[in-house]
Amino acid sequence: MTDSISQPTKVAVITGAGQGIGKAIATHLAVDGFAIVIADVREEVAQKTANELSQQGFRAMPSRTDVSDPHACDEMVARAVDQLGRVDVLVNSAGISKPGPSLDVTPEDWQRMMNIQLNGTFYSCQAAGRQMVKQGWGGCIVNITSVTAQAAFPQRASYCTAKAGVDMLTKVLAIEWAQYNIRVNAVGPSHTETEMTKTLVAKGMYALDTVTKRIPMGRLASVDDIANGVSFLCSDKASFITGHALYVDGGYLAYGYF
Repeated sequence: MTDSISQPTKVAVITGAGQGIGKAIATHLAVDGFAIVIADVREEVAQKTANELSQQGFRAMPSRTDVSDPHACDEMVARAVDQLGRVDVLVNSAGISKPGPSLDVTPEDWQRMMNIQLNGTFYSCQAAGRQMVKQGWGGCIVNITSVTAQAAFPQRASYCTAKAGVDMLTKVLAIEWAQYNIRVNAVGPSHTETEMTKTLVAKGMYALDTVTKRIPMGRLASVDDIANGVSFLCSDKASFITGHALYVDGGYLAYGYF
């Protein structure tokens, strides 16, 4: 193991990093030279992913974190600082999906979606932002939003609303925290090949052929497609980009035909 890997200069905290898009982001940022905090509500999944990265020669640690709990988000950042010394990047990738008719959505389901997708993003941003301000050299935050922040999907009222909130939250924090040299951006995936997508397809809630025909590039996004966008926004190449939502969607939002 080289010194640049064993003693990285920067630390990235990724929520929802146990699998799917979050795991791909963790892997890409590890390759970019970051020490990685794998934050996930499922402790065993976070540990497994951290172990996999460690076995590849990267520095990674797990953090069991329920992002819907603001105290847990504070503890996540404190743990990163205690064990790795600093926080330079936060990626908010934790999320859930529960499609269903809007007439049948319960208050509990609505609130759970908001607590994880929107509130959790804010709590994590707040915790990391405070640490970045304290450190004094700035940082980078990337929130994972969705094409559903811009394009309405039926039976996804809570999900679309939460993601639209993440888009606006990104802009507000970007202009408010620019004075601290903290850049805040978002990456919005279109339909992506993940475990969640496979589950929805298996339940008959996701018409794969219909979706791929709707995407001009003719395929779903891969998790690496999304991670590449995040990697760019976390790099020095994006040093003057803030308050921006980068939609990695194969042309989905641009397509207005039928």
